Amino acid sequence: MTSSPLETLEFATSPTPEAAVIVLHGLGADGNDFVPVAQMLDPGVGVRYVFPNAPEMPVTINNGYVMRAWYDIREGDLTQREDEAGLRRSQQAIDTLIEREITRGIPAHRIVLMGFSQGCAMTLLSGLRQSHRLAGLVGLSGYLPLAATTETERNPANQHTPIFLAHGTEDPVVPLQRAIASRDQLQALGYRVDWHQYPMPHSVCPDEVADIDAFLKRVLATA
Repeated sequence: MTSSPLETLEFATSPTPEAAVIVLHGLGADGNDFVPVAQMLDPGVGVRYVFPNAPEMPVTINNGYVMRAWYDIREGDLTQREDEAGLRRSQQAIDTLIEREITRGIPAHRIVLMGFSQGCAMTLLSGLRQSHRLAGLVGLSGYLPLAATTETERNPANQHTPIFLAHGTEDPVVPLQRAIASRDQLQALGYRVDWHQYPMPHSVCPDEVADIDAFLKRVLATA
């Protein structure tokens, strides 16, 4: 079995799961953060949910305070002075998690990457460059990092992988326009984006959970 450099929590809805959903938390949270949301989902097949903990690191925008983060954030603009080294280091760790699920018997086309905020950024960064075709990508309240390199670095294996993007119209952390710009760039590159927006801040709401559930049912039924 491929080992993972990340600590993980997990639970399975069946003794013999047929699919896996890897859930990436946001800045300053940990793997526990989205367990309650996953427990509300019922995609119709046995699923192993995997919740990795990001490494701890000082975060510039938070005065260097050490917290769990997938990469450093240096400016409020998010796309200025991006922490490319940190992004790519976490990408490699997430790739290892995907390989681990494959060695545990879950085919890549039955694996979904899902993330919130920084986790959304990592979902898009990793998923679009992943050499295995995945079942789907779910990005919540986030944006597309390293946007300028996406076209040249993306892997054709996931050109037709369904992408679910959701955002709050009142989000003060990742502005709605940043998410819309990410959506538009993905669509311009030919990706199928299932776009949703909700009257909420930087959070998750019940309607969003229901829409995620419907998306998972669809991609895991046909993957």
